Amino acid sequence: MRLSTRIGLAVGLTVPLLVLASGWLLLRLVNHDLHHAEDDHLRARATAVTPDARALLRASSASRPGAADTRERRLFSAALDVGVRVVGPGGTFTGGPQPDAKVRLPKGTSGRPVTIRSGGTSWRALSVPMTTTRGSGTLWVFSPNAADQAQLRLVRRRVAVTSLLAAPLSGLLAWGIATGATGPLRRLGRRTAGLDPRTSTVRPPDEPTGITEVDDLAATLRTVLARYDEQARRTAEALDTARSFSAAASHELRTPLMSMGTNLDILTAHPDLPEPDRAEVLADLRGEHARLQGLLVMLRELGRGDLVEAEALRTVDVTEAADASVAEARRRDQDARITLDAAPGLTVHGWEPGIRLLLDNLVANALAHGRDRAGTATVAVGVRRAGDQIVITVDDHGPGVPPDARARVFERFQRGPASSGSGLGLTLVSQQAALHRGSVTVTDGPSGTGARFEVWLPSTGGVLPAHRDWLIGTAGTNRSQSFPKEAS
Repeated sequence: MRLSTRIGLAVGLTVPLLVLASGWLLLRLVNHDLHHAEDDHLRARATAVTPDARALLRASSASRPGAADTRERRLFSAALDVGVRVVGPGGTFTGGPQPDAKVRLPKGTSGRPVTIRSGGTSWRALSVPMTTTRGSGTLWVFSPNAADQAQLRLVRRRVAVTSLLAAPLSGLLAWGIATGATGPLRRLGRRTAGLDPRTSTVRPPDEPTGITEVDDLAATLRTVLARYDEQARRTAEALDTARSFSAAASHELRTPLMSMGTNLDILTAHPDLPEPDRAEVLADLRGEHARLQGLLVMLRELGRGDLVEAEALRTVDVTEAADASVAEARRRDQDARITLDAAPGLTVHGWEPGIRLLLDNLVANALAHGRDRAGTATVAVGVRRAGDQIVITVDDHGPGVPPDARARVFERFQRGPASSGSGLGLTLVSQQAALHRGSVTVTDGPSGTGARFEVWLPSTGGVLPAHRDWLIGTAGTNRSQSFPKEAS
């Protein structure tokens, strides 16, 4: 059922009820006013005839029939349009319109008008007690309610007719008004009826109608569709990430798997392989297994970085993360010399696992490629504030990175000639720097030897990059972005 029809029916039923309720109240008020006017008239007539009624009561009590007849005629003449009844010791005298003598009159109503019913007629009656030297009696004054009842019946009929007319008229009027008022809602429905967010990017235009409810509904619909588009985009990115993960994993896993397969074939085909050769084959198997395991871990971490949401960001203490990363590196490589220079309480708004991943991979890269000629690994980790930036530096004493290779080291699967890693460690560093709206660069070490990796991260909160797919490619623009350095 249409909204306008519902409104029309509701009003068509409600208005007659309101008319009936108002009519009932009107009848009560009219009845009260009519009784009030009639009662005032009765009191005025009772005041006028009371002297004659007392004279009649005295004459009848003194047994003077002639005087009583004279007083009675004067009493009835003074009563005019009301009925009079005098009840006393000498008898009862009646005149004018009044209830039948058989009708029992109420007691204890002195000075208060009451309604008396006789057959199909009702009367308003007022009793006035009288006391004389010869006795006491009661004066009753009566007025028929015929005119009042006629007026009340007329009001009832008019209320009933008004209620009968109000039902269809008010319903049609309400239906017409509701039809016009819901026009913008129907137009919105027609505009959105053919929208399919799965196949079309068309969205309802932002055209205010002047009706708050319709405009709010249109705004809500646009918000829902925008959220759908955002989720669809994120789902598509997640699917692309999964495809990229599969492609990258299959490409990079092919070589170690083939190598492992070859070594296993050798062990199977030559069960009596000499022990030195057998040990060499097993060492190759262990190395390829470790490479596979590291590669899968790195690919998983890249995928996590691509899918992280804004809800996962919070205040991260970079100093604490650096301290934990250095402690873990010292535990893994007890021969290395690893130092940390970090002021306490340096924080950024970011993803805590990503900050820790960035630090771990920088330190691991320095331990793997930053050894001096004697094979000793010396790594210096620093964390400092520079304006509204947090700067992370990792220095080593290795051969360094040639200038022409400094841009490529952050790309996927870039490994040095003697490297046995996955080629994704520095890609993870670049991904996390970009994820936090920062940058990472590599230069010569402070002493002119080795390499310095420097990460600049904004300390204040920021939004995540709109597009993130580090399993497909790296954000080279983020690496080249530079921030103001602190004054030296």
